[in-house]
Amino acid sequence: MTDRFISIEGIARHFAATNGATTTVFENLWLSMARGEFVCVIGYSGCGKTTVLNILAGLDTPSAGAVIVDGKEIEGPSLDRAVIFQSHALLPWRTVMGNVAYAVSSRHRGWSRAEVAKHAQTFIDLVGLTGAEHKRPAELSGGMKQRVGIARALSIEPKIMLMDEPFSALDALTRGTLQDEVRRICTTTGQTVFMITHDVDEAIYLADKVILMTNGPGAVLAEIVENPLPKQRARSDFHKHPLYYAVRNHIIDFLVSRSRSFIEEFGTSYDPRKVAIVRPGLPEPSIAKPSDQSTPSNRSRQAAAH
Repeated sequence: MTDRFISIEGIARHFAATNGATTTVFENLWLSMARGEFVCVIGYSGCGKTTVLNILAGLDTPSAGAVIVDGKEIEGPSLDRAVIFQSHALLPWRTVMGNVAYAVSSRHRGWSRAEVAKHAQTFIDLVGLTGAEHKRPAELSGGMKQRVGIARALSIEPKIMLMDEPFSALDALTRGTLQDEVRRICTTTGQTVFMITHDVDEAIYLADKVILMTNGPGAVLAEIVENPLPKQRARSDFHKHPLYYAVRNHIIDFLVSRSRSFIEEFGTSYDPRKVAIVRPGLPEPSIAKPSDQSTPSNRSRQAAAH
């Protein structure tokens, strides 16, 4: 990859156990992302997905290795990296405008109140909350609260959007609507996104690449699945694409079986710096057997013709 906008270089995370031993969540992880890519990470709970995201956010420190973003090593949180959590994490005493404006004023400390409000309004409109500016979180539905969280994250115009299962607590219809909004916004703005999900269809719909992690502890990056579906895809028909089931079945097969046996199968031949890149496609065409011209039915038709 020529554009290593994000470069995860040999990171590890160890935790001290109560018996004095050390638990290794993951070790020697290598991954790079290009600017403007949408990457989803899938793996079972305990494999370290959220830990990787927290390290990217600067909220956690790797036990070894480093993360480079746009040529600079991460050293703590930064407004260049916005995080959207599973919960909306809004300030309950502030309105929709107040929550978004608070983020804007943190980024642009020299702006006047009018400039802050104008900029915040742009992103409130972008997520479809026009008219709800003066409502407080207690007056909003779960989906609206997540929209405020997305608007707040986008309003600081981050280099990277980090999303930790942001739609998992929502009902199916609201989740689908917000997925559409996020996809529309990220496609329009070229936002770089690192997202954690357990929803395979969500990953296929949103992501350019899906990272598959083995089970923890001691998890590794098993595969990078390149999404073969067209960049311009719609929720109404993406599951009808001829490559959809090839991608879905490949990911589910990994989660069901290969995630448990991956390390044993590859052993010492696994190279963490050269994670396999997979692009599932159509199955190989089957060759139909030629029809037997001498079958009884054919012979009788041939006899009748004579």
